[in-house]
Amino acid sequence: MSRPRRWDAPWDTFPPSQPLPVEGGVATRRQRGAMAATWWSRRFVEVLESYGLGARMQRGRRYARQGQVLGVDVTPGLLVAQVQGSRSLPYVVTARADQPSAEQWASLEAALRSQVRFAARLLAGEVPPELEGAGAAAGVALFPGEWADLHATCSCPDWENPCKHIAAVLYVFADQLDGDPWLLLAWRGRTREQVLAQLGVATAGARADGLPCWWPLTPSGPGAVTSRSALTALPLASPPTPPHRVFARLDGLEATVAGRDVVDLLLPAYDVLAGPRATEAP
Repeated sequence: MSRPRRWDAPWDTFPPSQPLPVEGGVATRRQRGAMAATWWSRRFVEVLESYGLGARMQRGRRYARQGQVLGVDVTPGLLVAQVQGSRSLPYVVTARADQPSAEQWASLEAALRSQVRFAARLLAGEVPPELEGAGAAAGVALFPGEWADLHATCSCPDWENPCKHIAAVLYVFADQLDGDPWLLLAWRGRTREQVLAQLGVATAGARADGLPCWWPLTPSGPGAVTSRSALTALPLASPPTPPHRVFARLDGLEATVAGRDVVDLLLPAYDVLAGPRATEAP
């Protein structure tokens, strides 16, 4: 393995070791250029590379692209992975995230409920850019601030932290965030189902708080109405509170009017049209 020189001694530098080939490893999807595509994954990579760790991150990036990482397991507060290095047994890498308190999560969830577009974007598999600021205000950091915040360890004999194995795992995690941003919140301690439940949005097979139980997620999903007789037999349901929460079922409308998101423009009008006065009998 290669180590940075701390002294001018001939025994302080070793020739780079070559990792053993791997079958079934998790290689990053982006083999050239930037390691991330979405803004939240790029932000994670930018944070990692801002620590000025140089060659170790470069070697880790090479390991990640070669598929030397055997898999990354994400649980609340913990990343666990194995990385095949130059020895026969893979090294075990862990990275821990500080867990926000219940009060901090409640503060963030209240902020998310106040903006329906947050739920719409999250359901569409996107992280709203405003979520980072909302999290910081609530004390829930989406991204590490300092390298020490990662609490990273590796079972390899390298005395440097991070070693190339830790760097490889974090690059693979960033690559996975491109396709599944929920992993970012899961690492901080909240699953997709927990977040959506607090937002009052139903997942498959679940009822949303305040939304009619017959409101299907998809036209062919559970509870979908397929006939006129079934439609007339449905009980009337009160509008959710606030009424615009039904917009959370949208997968995100890629439309703007005069430079503003069309959902943001529709929210106040929908609250008026579907509010209590609009539904009162004449």
